[in-house]
Amino acid sequence: MKLLLVALLGFFTIPAVWMENFTEAQKQAKDKHKQILINFSGSDWCGPCIRLRKEILQSESFEQYAAKNLVLVRADFPRQKKNQLTKEQVKLNEALAEIYNKDGKFPYTLLVDEDGKVLKTWDGFPNESAEAFVSELGQLKK
Repeated sequence: MKLLLVALLGFFTIPAVWMENFTEAQKQAKDKHKQILINFSGSDWCGPCIRLRKEILQSESFEQYAAKNLVLVRADFPRQKKNQLTKEQVKLNEALAEIYNKDGKFPYTLLVDEDGKVLKTWDGFPNESAEAFVSELGQLKK
């Protein structure tokens, strides 16, 4: 019976919500005293970015952890015409990259505190399971 209940609760897990505006995300992080995970991605051309999203960032363990502990920001830089962002979003992403990703690395993931101070970075695909990634995040929690 317990197993069935756990399975049903897992089925109704709300997916993590990714924000696209760092300023708004930082306000939310300060209000809720949460850390911010920033993910620089090339969602339609970067193989490791796609793998990171599918294997870690969309995993049940990450989404459960993120919903309780993180504010999520994705700065996407798609190349295909059908996936182009608004000019305003491109400016927001470029401004965020000027602060946190000057070398234009993809994927590039950072954990920052509510004031924007970098706590940890992952350059490329973190060669670990979703559970290990979540465990690492938990160890960096204040």
